[in-house]
Amino acid sequence: MKIKKLFRQRATNLMTINKSITYAEAINQGMHQAMQLSKNVMVMGQLIDYSSGVFGTTVGLVDKFGEKRVRDFPVAESLMTSAGIGAAVAGKRVILVHIRMDFMMYSLDAVVNWLSLWRFKSNKESNVPLVIRAIVGRGWGQGPQHSKSLHSWFGHLPGIKVAIPATAFDAKGLLLESVFGEDPSIIIEHRSLFGLKDKVPAEPYRVRYGKALVRKEGKDVTLVAIGCLVVDALKAAKILETQGISVEVVDPRTLTPLDKETINKSILKTKRLVVADPGWQSFGAASEIITLVTEKNMHIMKANPIRITLPDSHTPMSKNLEESYYFNEEKIVSRILEVIKP
Repeated sequence: MKIKKLFRQRATNLMTINKSITYAEAINQGMHQAMQLSKNVMVMGQLIDYSSGVFGTTVGLVDKFGEKRVRDFPVAESLMTSAGIGAAVAGKRVILVHIRMDFMMYSLDAVVNWLSLWRFKSNKESNVPLVIRAIVGRGWGQGPQHSKSLHSWFGHLPGIKVAIPATAFDAKGLLLESVFGEDPSIIIEHRSLFGLKDKVPAEPYRVRYGKALVRKEGKDVTLVAIGCLVVDALKAAKILETQGISVEVVDPRTLTPLDKETINKSILKTKRLVVADPGWQSFGAASEIITLVTEKNMHIMKANPIRITLPDSHTPMSKNLEESYYFNEEKIVSRILEVIKP
């Protein structure tokens, strides 16, 4: 209750102190504020005490809060995750930094068999307030072991909330919401977003799970864009606007829980759907979103829904192949035209 009261007190000035900062700076600011708000908040991870601070997101934490609350770990993902779960069960609020989501896979036993099950097995009498920051690489030769965006995997797992923020504002707000919630959560951060700026309140605030945001209103087609693809989706919408096509861009912000109401409300207006998903095509988030729409509203659709995803292939390291592997606003434009002008 003390933390909630402090949030309310500090929220009174939010609208007057917005400042343009990068995605990485917003995460760093949120981590500092979480640790200031409660002495029970601690950070664990690899390279978190380096001067570069995990792409700038953990800079200054160990200097300000000390090594007891900022615990750097060796390359031992399973150990690190298990230790974080134990600390959370014991009463700490843990921010666990996995510098690459690919190598977080070494800790799957701890995540699947302990973290996701803890509240269920205790009938919610025991909490495990742990948030995992899982970073995904893209571009500049990241290759197949530094670039997996496995949001669909974890969205399939009951007991864990999954967020995939596209802006600096959401990155900070969802981090603070996760730290001071009682459910374990995974926040998937695309490294390509870390340098992008957004207006962010200087004071702490929370972005709720399960609340999608319409980034741009439109009437001809609904474009649901996930994570880093929100940037490309807005560029595509701007291009199509010059051609007389009005695109509504919906950013889910969180996948579990997913805001089905906002998505279906948009479909009732546009009657067309395109989903841009930074994951693989088969059995992905795009397929799930299309399914939830067609199960309820297929009878009103003017065209079959389309998903824009990565191919079912590992990420190539060659620059030329990499450029063809990923897609941008131009590909989104071409796919939207398919549902507008079939």
